[in-house]
Amino acid sequence: MLLVNQIREDYAGVVAGLQKRNFHNAPAILDQVIALDDLRKSTQSQRDQIQAEANTISKQIGVLMKEGRAEEAVAIRERTSQIKEQIKELEAHYAQAEEDLKALLYTIPNVPHTSVPKGKSAEDNEVVLEHGTIPVLFEGKLPHWELIKKHDIIDFDLGVKITGAGFPVYKGKGARLQRALINFFLDEALAAGYTEIQPPILVNEDSGYGTGQLPDKEGQMYFATADQLYLIPTAEVPITNLYRDVILSEEDLPIKNVGYTPCFRREAGSWGAHVRGLNRLHQFDKVEVVQITHPDRSYDTLESMSGYVQGLLQKLELPYRVLRLCGGDMGFTSALTYDMEVYSAGQERWLEVSSVSNFETYQANRLKLRFKGEDKKTQLAHTLNGSALALPRIVASILENNQTLDGIRMPKVLWPYLGFDSI
Repeated sequence: MLLVNQIREDYAGVVAGLQKRNFHNAPAILDQVIALDDLRKSTQSQRDQIQAEANTISKQIGVLMKEGRAEEAVAIRERTSQIKEQIKELEAHYAQAEEDLKALLYTIPNVPHTSVPKGKSAEDNEVVLEHGTIPVLFEGKLPHWELIKKHDIIDFDLGVKITGAGFPVYKGKGARLQRALINFFLDEALAAGYTEIQPPILVNEDSGYGTGQLPDKEGQMYFATADQLYLIPTAEVPITNLYRDVILSEEDLPIKNVGYTPCFRREAGSWGAHVRGLNRLHQFDKVEVVQITHPDRSYDTLESMSGYVQGLLQKLELPYRVLRLCGGDMGFTSALTYDMEVYSAGQERWLEVSSVSNFETYQANRLKLRFKGEDKKTQLAHTLNGSALALPRIVASILENNQTLDGIRMPKVLWPYLGFDSI
């Protein structure tokens, strides 16, 4: 969440940034934030003044008792009882103001980086670069949902039978392709200096608030009501929360973690041709990279992470493009996001396969994730994460782009993991 000092010190800049997100009621909400912060501070000041009076009276009572002036001491003690009630009341007011302030801050998205373009939707995103050649396929090419039936490698009907729509069953070479991609992505991350983490795939409410899934996305998350736990939408949530309420040393930075997990998303309100087949699922596999870094180096880190994901796509021989998301298409918690999209020749359209984001201090402020510098002062770290990579649309693109009249050629980099070169 935003820092109150940030709002106070750069009010105009925060308003301008939030307007890039089409958050047009920003001035009214920011004024409420400042008013609540003023109320909190004034309440604390009153409480401190009365506490100081109580301390003075306590000393006076001690002096009077030593001097044998017990009646005067008893008379003054009556005032201390009144003060205790006043302090109790002020502390309750302070706690309420603090809670109201936090609840309001939770409703405000992150302020976009200055490089983020204005815009309302995906149509306004900025293409940063394109790489690779879009394949020209033979007449009669098939989309992946037809290819998987033809080769019997993924079964949506069995998934519906077992669970419901959006929960496919991977079979034979389809299952081996999934496993090969996961192992390839993990090995590449380890070679790039990431430490592998295998986190829980259920998280508590505090973890959801820590990384910003709550209260913004609760409607998109599966919730185990009996235990008050959420199924994770991405490994970002448990891995970043490893560092909740932690004070790091500057020498610990950067921290680089990678984790493979299944991911669960309700995708409420999604329909149409763009969600067909593997394009949008309720359960899917993903390898996620997470970094915690010094604020001075976070944007260099973002560029490095973007380059790393692009390297994976190049090794998979997939044509891709990089987009800088506009204010209206960015995630709630992000300050700057690059989306990587691969071209899917069977569908003749671009498919998003990765988002790489810098959250600056937005998540760290919620998490109370800090580090201590050389001056021994603590400050908030910056957090970043990225998909490296999400499997469903990668699989869809591999199947579609590499189809031939004789079968589907697999990218060479996967051969050692697969044990076969084609389907």
